Amino acid sequence: MTIKPDTLDALKLVKFLEREASEHKGNAGKVVLIGGAPGMAGALILAGNACLHLGAGWTILEILDPASAHADFDHPELMIHLATDDIRQTLNTAQPDVIAVGPGLGKSPLAIQCLGATLSYSNIPLVIDADALNLISESTELLEKLQVRNQALPGLTVLTPHPGEAAKLLMTTTEKVQSDRVDAIQKLVELTQSIVVLKGQHTLIASSQHSPVQCLAGNAGMGTGGMGDILTGSIAAIAAQGIRHQLDLWQATGIAVELHASAADSLVSKGIGPIGLTPSETILEMRALLNKLL
Repeated sequence: MTIKPDTLDALKLVKFLEREASEHKGNAGKVVLIGGAPGMAGALILAGNACLHLGAGWTILEILDPASAHADFDHPELMIHLATDDIRQTLNTAQPDVIAVGPGLGKSPLAIQCLGATLSYSNIPLVIDADALNLISESTELLEKLQVRNQALPGLTVLTPHPGEAAKLLMTTTEKVQSDRVDAIQKLVELTQSIVVLKGQHTLIASSQHSPVQCLAGNAGMGTGGMGDILTGSIAAIAAQGIRHQLDLWQATGIAVELHASAADSLVSKGIGPIGLTPSETILEMRALLNKLL
């Protein structure tokens, strides 16, 4: 018998993000996002824009595409650097509060090196999405690094697979994942020992310490490229603020998932979508809802 998950109810925690008048960007945290291989830079830019608009103090993009490693004149607040094989030293110098890796990462040797460096990084929250998940599914060594990290640092890693990525991690089919999503997320938690967000209709969240919960908000307009990237950036931004505002990664993830879906529903209620609903519009609606809830 399949257990029915409880309903996600995380937006009540947004109040912890309210800022004192004396706070500065250091209180909101520094996020490094890694990805954006040639031809896929937009994925990292979207994640970075979400991170920026959801309140991170610094948003730094380590982008793998040399042609895209320049200032974004639409969002000059983004600090954009070209990722190199010296990524470990780059992270040591930046000293981020949160790292997110995966949007548009690709599967190059440099991508593998960047992922390995993040999995070995110190005691901070880590968000893993997209190609980073695919690389882990194809590498016993990377999976073992993830497991070792979570044994040493429980509760500090979140994976955000869609059903196809989940199927690759579990060495099964997308259809089997979708046929019993609760069972699939429990297997993913057991395999990776991470917080897991299984995206899709009624997105599920679970961890070794938490039974699955489901987000009942959201709509079919979210089924478009880039929506997962902005969720990654949003989790990173809220986790970064949470470090100094009494929110752990589990709570930050729940807020981001529910805010993401609720923003999409809010836009549809205004006649924006579901068809043609864009991630960029959703970012701005997430920001508006977040500030209304403070």
